[in-house]
Amino acid sequence: MRNDEALRIGVFDSGLGGLTVVQSLTKVIKGAEIFYIADTKNAPYGEKTPEQILQYSLKITEYFIDNHQIDALIIACNTATSAAVKILREKFPQIIIIGTEPGIKPAIEQTNTGKVGVLATPATLKGNKYQQLVNALAHEKDVVLFEQACPGLVEQIEKGKKDDSSTKAMLEMWLAPMKDSSVDTIVLGCTHYPLVAEMIEYIMQRELNLIHTGEAIAKRLLALGQEKGHDNEGALKITLYSTDHIDQDLVTHILGKTMNIKQINIGKNGTYQ
Repeated sequence: MRNDEALRIGVFDSGLGGLTVVQSLTKVIKGAEIFYIADTKNAPYGEKTPEQILQYSLKITEYFIDNHQIDALIIACNTATSAAVKILREKFPQIIIIGTEPGIKPAIEQTNTGKVGVLATPATLKGNKYQQLVNALAHEKDVVLFEQACPGLVEQIEKGKKDDSSTKAMLEMWLAPMKDSSVDTIVLGCTHYPLVAEMIEYIMQRELNLIHTGEAIAKRLLALGQEKGHDNEGALKITLYSTDHIDQDLVTHILGKTMNIKQINIGKNGTYQ
C-alpha cells in the first residue's frame, strides 16, 4: 500500500445489492476511495455457471487494478465469492481480497428456537463454499436449516420492484414453511436481500434476527487495512460504474444521496474499458 495516498478499494456485484456493503463501509472506513462496479450486463450471477462468473470476476478485478491501482478488493456477492475468491487470491496476492458468504455461524449463535432460515440464490446454495461452510458448522449446535433458493428476487429488486405485490407474493411463498416452523433467524444470503428486509419482517410477523454481512466485511477490511498501514483518517470518496442500465432511484435509496454513475463496456479483447 502507498503510504502517501488513500486506501483504494474495488467493490463489485452483479447489480446494486453490493451497495448495501458499500453503505456499511461508509460507516467504518475513512481516508479511502471506493470504486464500485454493478455488472448489470451480466446479471443475475446467481443463474450463471461458475465458469462464467469466474470470467466476469477476473475481468472486473483486472479493470480495478489496471485503472485504479486498488489496494483491496471486496467481492460483494455470495455467488461470485463461491466461484472466484480462491482463484482471485492466487492470481492477485498483492491485494487484500475479502469475499462474502452467508452468515450461517452468527445465525447459529443467535437463534433461540434452533430453527434458521437461509435465503440465497440457486448458485450460492449449490456452491461448494456454502456446502463446506454448513458442514463445518453443523456440529456446533443442534440447529435445523430451512434453505430456500430465491430465483427471480434479484431481478425484482434491480427493476425497482422491492415493494411490489409480486415481490411480496414470492416472499410469502418462500417464507411460509419458515413461518410455520418458528424460524427466528434468517440468513440473507445475497447482498440484494437486505433491501427487502422490512417486507420479510412483515411477512414473518415475529421478532427476527436478520443476518447480513456488510458490517462484518467493513470491520474485516479496516483490520486488514490497518495491518498494511492505513490510518483510517480523512475523507471518503465513492465512484460508481455499471456495465448496463441501473436504477438511479434505488442507488439513492441505498446510499442516501444522489450519485453519478458512469457506464463502462466490455471491449473486444474481453476487458472492461
